[in-house]
Amino acid sequence: MAVLDAVLADLAAEGADLDQLVAGIEPFRWQASTPSPGWTIAHQIGHLASSDRFTVLAMTDPAAFAARRAKAAGDFDATTDADAADAALLAPGELLTEWRESRAAVLERLAAVPPAQKVQWLVVPMAPASLASTRLMELVGHGQDIRDALGVSWRPTDRIVHLARLGHRTRDFAYVSRGLQPPAGEFRVELTSPDGELWTFGPEDATQRVTGPAADFCLLVTRRRHRADLRLRAEGSDADEWLDFAQAYAGPPSAGRAPGQFPVPS
Repeated sequence: MAVLDAVLADLAAEGADLDQLVAGIEPFRWQASTPSPGWTIAHQIGHLASSDRFTVLAMTDPAAFAARRAKAAGDFDATTDADAADAALLAPGELLTEWRESRAAVLERLAAVPPAQKVQWLVVPMAPASLASTRLMELVGHGQDIRDALGVSWRPTDRIVHLARLGHRTRDFAYVSRGLQPPAGEFRVELTSPDGELWTFGPEDATQRVTGPAADFCLLVTRRRHRADLRLRAEGSDADEWLDFAQAYAGPPSAGRAPGQFPVPS
């Protein structure tokens, strides 16, 4: 339970930070375009709210969740776009209220799931702490789109440790989603946290490894920056290949951002 409590606390704080940012902008800026084609800031918040509701559905009505998941499987991107577009029709104040309520519902429901129990999800059932980590991933990824639209720099905190761990654990998914065979051996990932600590994932003696700032790794696995614009290093041909398409979230393979689209972080 301590692990779940920690992830939920960080999830709540990450959501509050993004909430503070969008709550302070003028209403017309909700229609500002973001790097995601066709999506405004309103679409981004709408997506976060609708995917929160989808998460709650997985915990409260598994049959309805399974039916909706099956329907979305036909065209995942089209379904996601439609849900975001519907939510974006709301006035900014209404949309913000909807998002706040959906965030609170996710936190409440996840806290009630026994740690040993898994929740049905998009690819495989997930433990509540892992599912909470995917919600934090969504906040980081879509929050970055919003910050890019507003010209605001991201100030990452050590809350992203859950996303960094998820990015390492979903290595094989990135291969399989592209019709590729994952490498047999595990990778070592060594990241410097925003507070300067060293986070390590994978066996210490692995010959394939990735090193660099944790924030850069999180931007990579959320497909919000191209690897050429990040300070990540790969040792070994397999690790080097992985950095080209690492993706921690479910859904079709994403092209991500073009190289040079955003400045290299300082």
